[in-house]
Amino acid sequence: MQPHILHIETATKMCSVAVSKGGSVLSAVEKETDTYIHGESLTLFIIDALKEAKLLATELDAISVSIGPGSYTGLRIGLSTAKGLCMGLQIPIICIPTLDSLLAQGKLKYPDRIICGMLDARRMEVYTKTCKADGSALRELKSLVIEEDTFIDDEPFIYFGDGAPKIQDLWKNRNAEFDPFVKISAKGQVKLALTRYLNRNFDHLSNCKPLYLKTFGINS
Repeated sequence: MQPHILHIETATKMCSVAVSKGGSVLSAVEKETDTYIHGESLTLFIIDALKEAKLLATELDAISVSIGPGSYTGLRIGLSTAKGLCMGLQIPIICIPTLDSLLAQGKLKYPDRIICGMLDARRMEVYTKTCKADGSALRELKSLVIEEDTFIDDEPFIYFGDGAPKIQDLWKNRNAEFDPFVKISAKGQVKLALTRYLNRNFDHLSNCKPLYLKTFGINS
């Protein structure tokens, strides 16, 4: 059986929802703005994505959700929505680390390159993770202040994500390429969630919590 899975992404200013069957995306509704619109838009995006996929919520087999790191408020909205739906529909939840989802998007475009995902963590700090060409982790997930020679031993590599644009000028003489077109999306969760589903590797609703990495602060 090819499971129908709803995917929710709210870790950044991108509000994104996708529906998949097996490893294929049936529908996706997403929008990136200068502000966080998850509170007013997420439920509507879910309704629209299910409608586009010609599915009822009761036909879903599982829900995957981005758990961070990222926006504190965005992560709480996404996770609470996913948990509420899973509880009501009595289906499993699959929590996906946000950088894994972002890197999955990058790997589709650069299957044979070292890729570095970056999410904004204010000023010159980013949440980052780097993967080798074979998909294994070269540098594990961490919160890091980026400097001129950071990751110099990893060159050449591609970097992307909403934390990457502020690095461009600092790294202008580096053998590292910024790709502004690889962005976070719920679609990045599809294959990761499918593997977890087929292995029956689900999370417990009562234990699901956002992966913050940093201490909670205001205006996040």
